[in-house]
Amino acid sequence: MHDRVPVESGWEHFSHQADMGVRGIGRTLAEAFEQGAVALCAVITDPESVDPVNPVRIELEAADAELLFLDWLNRLVYEMAVRHMLFSRFSVAIEGGRLTATAWGEAPDRHKHELAVEVKGATFTELRVEQMANGMWQAQCVVDV
Repeated sequence: MHDRVPVESGWEHFSHQADMGVRGIGRTLAEAFEQGAVALCAVITDPESVDPVNPVRIELEAADAELLFLDWLNRLVYEMAVRHMLFSRFSVAIEGGRLTATAWGEAPDRHKHELAVEVKGATFTELRVEQMANGMWQAQCVVDV
């Protein structure tokens, strides 16, 4: 269980055996998804080092918020792999079970980006999307690295 109750948006990692947990926190569900995406990308490299110059449009639908978060992260992993990109900025809109988003980033540059690990995908492990008592939203899961 998450001990502190955040009052601001953000992202963080949490430990999980050999893999890595990613958590996004926001004032809205969409903002929590955006911050979760930043947490995912921060597993790979410092998002501050990635210039948000090339936009990629993403649209998804899922039966519930948890599956939508899982699909969102896995789609980002896919887009980074096939487009040979790193992402650093996200704009997400969620209406019902439909997510419409833009991810911005650039091609990896070994002189500019210090690459840590490759993320293979988001998992159902510790998958949780919830509105906390203070009204903030939290979206999290473990990613396979």
